[in-house]
Amino acid sequence: MPDVFADRRGRLRDRCAAAGSAAALVSRPANVRYLAGGAPPGAVLLLGTDGDALLCPGTPTGDPVEGRLDEALRVTVLPAAGADPVVAAAALAQSSGAEGLAVEEHHLSVARHRAMSAEAPRVRLTDLAGAVEQERIVKDEDEITCLRIAAEITDQALGELLESILVGRTERHLALELERRLVDHGADGPAFATSVATGPHAGRRGHRPSDRRVEEGDFLSVCLGADYRGYRCEIGRTFVIGTSPADWQIELYDLVFAAQRAAREALLPGTEYREVDRVARQMLDSAGYGEGLAPLLGHGVGLEIQEDPQLAPDAMGKLDACVPVTVEPGVHLPGRGGVRIDDTLVVRHEADGGPELLTITTKELLAL
Repeated sequence: MPDVFADRRGRLRDRCAAAGSAAALVSRPANVRYLAGGAPPGAVLLLGTDGDALLCPGTPTGDPVEGRLDEALRVTVLPAAGADPVVAAAALAQSSGAEGLAVEEHHLSVARHRAMSAEAPRVRLTDLAGAVEQERIVKDEDEITCLRIAAEITDQALGELLESILVGRTERHLALELERRLVDHGADGPAFATSVATGPHAGRRGHRPSDRRVEEGDFLSVCLGADYRGYRCEIGRTFVIGTSPADWQIELYDLVFAAQRAAREALLPGTEYREVDRVARQMLDSAGYGEGLAPLLGHGVGLEIQEDPQLAPDAMGKLDACVPVTVEPGVHLPGRGGVRIDDTLVVRHEADGGPELLTITTKELLAL
């Protein structure tokens, strides 16, 4: 793996050199981890003319949750308490003779940017923009393996919950139990705040669990994911509690499931991002549910739970192979509830079997 990180840094260095910057400063934590193997709190990565260095405000603890640093990197712990690593990195770039330094302006505050200019006035600061994020879109097989394990952990946690008694328990209690089960099965933690939504809350995107208790006849929507070695996946399922589903529940579920399946089948290299969104959105819109749909159908996942690409109506670009994305259509009916179905998949060529489904918990409408 160390060669992988050196290769990633080398590609970024070449890109910066072609744009006229001899050095680059990476400060966004997920990008630091992508290039360095780990990201201790507050650390920044300087790709300089005389080698690469990780500048840290404190001594790295070696906590596995922070990742495992590439041993080829020089690690510098700042001696002054409260010193800003990005300012120190700018000074180091100037002292090494760099005339230009590409920085992640989208991650830096105006105050930090000004402090860097004041500390290193002879260095021309340019914008690295989303160069590292673009590199992160296509995953290598080691990254996909981590995502696959994260998905397995998530499926296990959800499967165990479905075997327990749910009626009478609160959304908040179920969410906490799911997060505990993720860790029990080997996750470093939840990939994001677990959502459990019951009754009139069901199907609502990003619902924060409340003290509402599960009741007979409820729709129950669950959205969760595991963080495994920094890589994050997502799954969402909707069930009916305690009884046979009502006709309106079956009809709504079948519609959302059909839209989700159509979008999953569209996940092939060369397909436009907005086309994947369109095939699902058009089905739901035609059924009369277009007004309340989410602004996007899905998104990339990896070291962050929301990465590029965005599967949205106005998204520009086409899918590549080995890009993991979510497909998560949903319909929420105010006062009644709704349905969300969410999977994490990897884009694959048809010759390789087509889209690889990572989250495999059944999508059958179960009465629990």
